[in-house]
Amino acid sequence: MQQQDRLTLTGHRQGAEPPAKTDPKAAPSAPRDLEALDAWLAESTELTLGALRAAGPDRGCWTWWPRSQAPQTSGAVARHQLQEIAVHTYDAQLTRGAAQPLPTDVAVEGVDEFLTTVSATTVPWPFTPATIDLHTTEGRSWRLTLDADGVRRGDLAADAEPGDAAMRGTASELVLCFYEHVPLDSLEITGDIEPVEQLAAWEPDA
Repeated sequence: MQQQDRLTLTGHRQGAEPPAKTDPKAAPSAPRDLEALDAWLAESTELTLGALRAAGPDRGCWTWWPRSQAPQTSGAVARHQLQEIAVHTYDAQLTRGAAQPLPTDVAVEGVDEFLTTVSATTVPWPFTPATIDLHTTEGRSWRLTLDADGVRRGDLAADAEPGDAAMRGTASELVLCFYEHVPLDSLEITGDIEPVEQLAAWEPDA
């Protein structure tokens, strides 16, 4: 997914230039033995967690989302990494033929994180202004506003007038759709589908 189309609804978008790259030949290679690989992954995870704890959640750092509504902090990076882990865990389960929905609390957080980090942008929306509402069956809802100011994510009040389009599913289904693990038509979509399809195909940094 990381190297596929960088989409605003289903994918990742490029941001500012990343830090200077290190020589990949100097990076340690993952062991092939399964037990050694497990130990290597556990150690790598602890190193990552240790670095995040040492930095603290408010420390500024480079991210690929400078135009989004998410802060460029180590806390936001940790939040995003949780979703990466959740989706890749689903991938691993899928390869074994035993895929499970994402845990509800992680998935609900994942919808909010994706809309804030990936969907939101200050790049002007090039099509007809629109609003897209997203509803989870667990009870939380959001609204994406698409206009000349870009794409903005907001919480949707219970008494809000309906938007131009609405997407509905479990939080897990929404997250998996965002990451292109299930098709868009697996969700319940009502209203004008055109802005949904435009958002899914839009590459604001292209």
